[in-house]
Amino acid sequence: MKLDSNLVFLILIFAAVFTAGQAAIGLFSVATQKRRVNKRLKVAERVDGVSALVMELRKQRGLNAAGERSKRLRWLSDLIVASGVPYDPRKWALYVVGAAVVGGAVVAFLTKNPLLFLVGALLGGVGGPIGFLKYMVAKRSKALGFQLPQALEIIVRSLEAGHPVPTAISLVGREMVDPIGTEFGMAADEIAYGATMAQAVGRMAERCMHPDVDLFAATVRLQERAGGNLTGLLKLNAATVRDRHKMRLKIKAASSEGRASAMILTSAPFVAMGFIMLSSPHFYGDVKDEPVVKWGLAGLGVWMFIGNMVMRRMIDLRL
Repeated sequence: MKLDSNLVFLILIFAAVFTAGQAAIGLFSVATQKRRVNKRLKVAERVDGVSALVMELRKQRGLNAAGERSKRLRWLSDLIVASGVPYDPRKWALYVVGAAVVGGAVVAFLTKNPLLFLVGALLGGVGGPIGFLKYMVAKRSKALGFQLPQALEIIVRSLEAGHPVPTAISLVGREMVDPIGTEFGMAADEIAYGATMAQAVGRMAERCMHPDVDLFAATVRLQERAGGNLTGLLKLNAATVRDRHKMRLKIKAASSEGRASAMILTSAPFVAMGFIMLSSPHFYGDVKDEPVVKWGLAGLGVWMFIGNMVMRRMIDLRL
């Protein structure tokens, strides 16, 4: 069988382009990984001294000079601290105003009622930022649960090499990326600033608000008060955290069918209505302004919301 020379030439060109693309992606990913450091190390390059570093890190997390949250709106302060988003009141005020304007304009445009602009502005300016903070808290919590066993292994190996505990904690802050790198780095800076080991780890647990980090903090406090082999305790702690992480993944896999059912059942009415409105815009044109239709759609919306809450309760298995 004789091959076409043009076909062979095109195959060679495709192979060359594919190989070059793979090489470029590999080099880019390696370079990005080498440049990837945690936020604390970037801040440390701009300030001088441990005290200035501690104050700047606390300020960026929405904490005061003593490392405490604001007394007003404590739940919002907890969200800000746990999210890890840099806290800048001026920028945040601009973002909130922008979200409020966009939310109000969207609601007024969709409903064709300028009076509902305030409702949309309230939803966009309050619900939008809070939803974003909750999303960042969930994302950060997931990363913390995944990285904590690796951080504990680094501490254990450092202790076995003969390093003191503060040095082992600072090693995690230098070698690991966010979020765990910054958290352990802040704990190491607070120890160097004058805090005790238990105080620094306890504040880290308060910032993270993660059950596995709380377990690590309890282990350190227990060892400090009762004594014992810290290396052995941290090994058991790392194994426990890994097992809990595996169990969470198993729970997520077991509840995947329920979550898929919830998404399908929730989206199906909206997809069907959208398809009908696109294919036949006048299908609901004669009845959409009737009071019975409005109250019926409102009732269906409330019923769907209750159903989603019930399904969420059924699949929300906590460990």
